[in-house]
Amino acid sequence: MSDFIFTSESVTEGHPDKICDQISDAVLDALLTEDPESRVACETVVNTGLCLLTGEITSRAKLDYIKLVRKVIKEIGYEGSKAGGFDSNSCAVLVALDEQSPDISQGVNEADDVNEDLENNTGAGDQGIMFGYACNETPELMPLPISLAHRLAIQLAKVRHEKVLDYLLPDGKTQVSIDYKKGIPVSINTILISTQHTAEIDGITNEEEIRQKIKEDLWINVVIPATEDLEIKPNSEKTRFLVNPTGKFVVGGPQGDAGLTGRKIIVDTYGGYARHGGGAFSGKDPTKVDRSAAYAARYVAKSIVKAKLAKKAEVQLSYAIGVAKPISILVETFGTGIISQENLKELIKNNFDLRPAAIIKEFDLRNLPKKMGGEFFKKTASYGHFGRNDLNLPWENVEEKAKQLVEASKDLL
Repeated sequence: MSDFIFTSESVTEGHPDKICDQISDAVLDALLTEDPESRVACETVVNTGLCLLTGEITSRAKLDYIKLVRKVIKEIGYEGSKAGGFDSNSCAVLVALDEQSPDISQGVNEADDVNEDLENNTGAGDQGIMFGYACNETPELMPLPISLAHRLAIQLAKVRHEKVLDYLLPDGKTQVSIDYKKGIPVSINTILISTQHTAEIDGITNEEEIRQKIKEDLWINVVIPATEDLEIKPNSEKTRFLVNPTGKFVVGGPQGDAGLTGRKIIVDTYGGYARHGGGAFSGKDPTKVDRSAAYAARYVAKSIVKAKLAKKAEVQLSYAIGVAKPISILVETFGTGIISQENLKELIKNNFDLRPAAIIKEFDLRNLPKKMGGEFFKKTASYGHFGRNDLNLPWENVEEKAKQLVEASKDLL
């Protein structure tokens, strides 16, 4: 299938599920800042007037969870007249946290496959499969549909926070459909933006008039600024532009829908363009390979594409709980590789240490929250964990590793 349309979506930080991801990661940041050895699996639930923290945490850190939760909700924008039925000052915050299972802790503390060469005997925090992906469709080596969806969501939140469009409320979603010809993106087929707003805008109360005003404002203040530096741009005559297709979006956020941590795993990764192992990221400390190994898999895939060994690369890793080394490694280049996939797999084995402890050390995952002033993982909880030019993410910095792969592959060409 060489000619097709591919669609990906993103959501703003005010989306109910993303509220939960940010709270869970804010808890993780705070715990690791005070105690880098903290073991964290924090889940969050929000609904009308309610936020529940649950999960398992083992840490020497002492947190005021309720204060932290309210701070995150306030920063997103759910406060006072713009609370939309979910106010950081008045919502109930319930805390139901236990300690990590000693059975899990035992396997993580000392891996089953420990040997004298293992620098740090950390076993994987769970079994599972993780995928990493990269392609040459964008400068950040991400698929174009999810890259554009994130750009629009970020700009939508920006004009709300800066009060450029002061009728906007925190909840919002974006969606982008891209036309592909012979497997290459050529144009933007459709842009969809659904954004929460006040019931009245500049004295306008008619539903259709409100929707038309929002549509005009978003094209000028969101779509054009978010895409002005791209080669492929939206065309006002050819690109279909949909805004709030149901007619209005006044009731949103946790008042409109319940939210849960980890329910936006496709938004967090590659927009459905690549496979996904099923594990969520937010609220999990670095020993949880759902998170750290997914970052490592992206690092491997991006390094391969950056080294021009393939135009597309998808890497699968699998782990067993309490075992350090991956159970399996698979690389797929979809016919775009310049060396065989078997040789590429050997390059990966020889140039990347994919044990949990090595990944944690390579990216300094335990210490980044403290180094970044107490907030690191929370910043990844909105607008994707990959391809972020606005964040200095260690798994995105592949320049040196790509050079290493170029040298190591010379004998294989």
